[in-house]
Amino acid sequence: MSKPVPLLAARDLTKAHGRTEALRGASVELRAGEILAVTGASGSGKSTLLHCLAGIVRPDAGSVTYGEERLDTLPEPRLSELRRTDFGVVFQFGQLIPELTALDNAALPLMLGGAGRKDAQQRAGEWLERFGVRGQGDLRPGELSGGQAQRVALARALATGPKVVFADEPTGALDSLASEQVMTALVHTARETGTSVLLITHDAQVAAYADREVRLTDGTLAPSEVSA
Repeated sequence: MSKPVPLLAARDLTKAHGRTEALRGASVELRAGEILAVTGASGSGKSTLLHCLAGIVRPDAGSVTYGEERLDTLPEPRLSELRRTDFGVVFQFGQLIPELTALDNAALPLMLGGAGRKDAQQRAGEWLERFGVRGQGDLRPGELSGGQAQRVALARALATGPKVVFADEPTGALDSLASEQVMTALVHTARETGTSVLLITHDAQVAAYADREVRLTDGTLAPSEVSA
């Protein structure tokens, strides 16, 4: 039986920040509909790997392939388009825009993609409801709890119907109850929509939500002992 073609694949990535080598020949594959956890110690290069895979930064060497496109060689306009349409990104602290309400934060990527304000807000409201925070739609980020803000960030990332969600320590700033709520909502929605998720975490309990786990050590990736 032939091996499934990965949706996203990195081969032999290297990336340095000044004199610090964050990635040293890292290779990883993400399959369609899969939730993959990338674990490792703090400072091991996990966020750098995510940024390379999402086309946010370019590796110094190696390749990143999404479908039939080489992300590491694409022009910036095409990368920006993919980040609006095919990719959703969730950061540890949500990075919501403080001046906007939760509803407008979730609607923003839809409007950037060309949707009218009314339509974007309606669709965003449906996503806030999926994540249990529609009642907080009129609140600004500073008025939300950490767990609520992160669920708004998830709604924003998924509202455009991306094929891949990149989640960088999405529960790192949350308590255990909020972490469980956020991960349950993310996994349920990803399963429902068929969205692939690349999950960066140092928390074993969060990694347990994934289908498969790989560990980043000294800038390279290897399957974890608990990989599926």
